[in-house]
Amino acid sequence: MTSVLSLIVSIFLFFQSPVKEIENANSIETVISAIESGSSSDLAKYFDSSISLNVNGLQGDYSKNQAEVVLKDFFKKNPSMGFSLVFRSENNPILSSYIGDYQTGQGMFKVFIKVSQQASEFRIYSLEFVKG
Repeated sequence: MTSVLSLIVSIFLFFQSPVKEIENANSIETVISAIESGSSSDLAKYFDSSISLNVNGLQGDYSKNQAEVVLKDFFKKNPSMGFSLVFRSENNPILSSYIGDYQTGQGMFKVFIKVSQQASEFRIYSLEFVKG
């Protein structure tokens, strides 16, 4: 009976590990989706407790909630017509960087995203939208 229980637990643990890795690997995909849809609330879910934010020259260090308000205003004034990731730097398992193009009716913005991976936490600590 004990061996059957051990087998069941082993199988459960075997299948749980890859799922966790897939969730972490896909975190940038949910960030991309949030930017593409212009959702400041979905994007803010991935913000660190404080974030360095530059939105077309409005630059500073913000709390998670303040940054969400700034981005909500930006997305309202610059509705998304698409977002595409053009560069990934994921060589360092703790720090990663991404560059993308955010298309609006007013033109294109370069987006620079810097994230940290601490334990299972995927957090954006720097985000820039620069008119290109």
